[in-house]
Amino acid sequence: MSQSAPAIIRLHDADNVAVATRRIEAAEDLGGIVAEATIPSGHKLALRAIREGDPVTKYGQVIGRASTDIRPGSHVHLHNLAMLDSTVSHEFAVDGGQTPLLPEDQRRTFQGYQRTSGLVGTRNYIGIITSVNCSATVARAVAEHFKTNGFGEFTNVDGVVALTHGTGCAIPTNTEGYQYLRRTLSGYARNPNFAAILMIGLGCETNQISHLVEAFDLKEGPMLRTMTIQQLGGTRKTIEEAIGIIREMLPAINDEQRTTVSLSGIKLALQCGGSDGYSGITANPALGYAADLLVRHGGTAVLSETPEIYGAEHLLTRRAATPEIARKLMARIDWWRDYTAKNGAELNNNPSHGNKEGGLTTILEKSLGAVAKGGSMPLREVYEYAEPIREPGFVFMDTPGYDPVAVTGQVAGGCNLIVFTTGRGSVSGFKPAPCIKVATNNAMFEHMSEDMDINCGGIIDGSDSIAKAGERIFEKIVAIASGERTLSEGYNYGDSEFVPWQIGAVT
Repeated sequence: MSQSAPAIIRLHDADNVAVATRRIEAAEDLGGIVAEATIPSGHKLALRAIREGDPVTKYGQVIGRASTDIRPGSHVHLHNLAMLDSTVSHEFAVDGGQTPLLPEDQRRTFQGYQRTSGLVGTRNYIGIITSVNCSATVARAVAEHFKTNGFGEFTNVDGVVALTHGTGCAIPTNTEGYQYLRRTLSGYARNPNFAAILMIGLGCETNQISHLVEAFDLKEGPMLRTMTIQQLGGTRKTIEEAIGIIREMLPAINDEQRTTVSLSGIKLALQCGGSDGYSGITANPALGYAADLLVRHGGTAVLSETPEIYGAEHLLTRRAATPEIARKLMARIDWWRDYTAKNGAELNNNPSHGNKEGGLTTILEKSLGAVAKGGSMPLREVYEYAEPIREPGFVFMDTPGYDPVAVTGQVAGGCNLIVFTTGRGSVSGFKPAPCIKVATNNAMFEHMSEDMDINCGGIIDGSDSIAKAGERIFEKIVAIASGERTLSEGYNYGDSEFVPWQIGAVT
């Protein structure tokens, strides 16, 4: 931390709290305000007296109400800041919300795998899709075979990914949960980061492979094969057959080559996890800057995690290209209100323990920081979970806030790359999509430097800026999409983060 850096940052003129840039000791004079207690780094300090019941403001927005009288210099957190129901008002765009694309001759390119589907891959994996948990062990055994024995002369193959899950049977076929599972599986089958797909089922499950293939028009052929354990006569025979099929696929997969393609081929998943008090100040707005650059070059940026935009949804609806798109987003918020009420929960069950340790108090505060990942471009579409993403530009997908489930929906929708901001230190991998980790603060970046690809901590002390950090993230996106490896890829992480959203009764 620079010696001249301020100890606290006020983010908006309307704010009655500031954020500590370092640990502040009790009785420390902060230039007109004396700290009444120790304030941990990233936490909030009251700039003036706030009466019980009055709103507490950060980012120029209400993040809750004072649950007791708060004196100037006090630590503002769980003990004196309470949640409010979101009462934001919505303004709809009236100018059509056109995305300000760069002229075509100024748009960047990258080196990607142009697939026959018209989509572009950033990686060259083989996927094993399981229709049901009962075929998970076989799928993992096949993937492990190639992890142990490799691909021999076929060096242009990134790996075999076993997409295993905990469901696929004993769920009613007319439910949202069943629809989400089938959309997710079919979406992964089409994700351009897979050069080939092998589907493995048990044979008697509700989620029949043949029905899935027919319903989603998945064309069987040399690069999309199916099998069931019961039909082949057991686990050993299925494993041997699957290994043989993948060996047959290898020459064609290995022949796939990267070519120069437009950045319109990138569908970027925007994610944050293990957030802290700096997330909405450093890494998230820097990622938003990078997302804007990608969109202006013709790419697609996909925000998600509906419970983590609650209370900040008005910042998105006012950017919607049409009122209908805004209403779609509001309908998903209403769905979540109903869903949480039915299950005896509330949308403020977020932030998590780690978020609170890092300085976040209410979901309103967390959401205002999380939305910053979405930059400033017009909102072009709102998708339900795992729906195919077809509209270029900045879009939103309805997902839970739980990162593996959210990313699974985005990758099912077609995302071929992820940027993941974190203040506490999230470390997931998410095959087949490479995941760029961005640290919000210097201390965590230095402590977990083996897992963090980019550091935005310098924004706090003034040695970096949102624009400069955003440019670095953008350049890293282009490099990773073109074949450079993320740190998590260097460790071969990412085999366990396929987590379809399970919703509804299991019978």
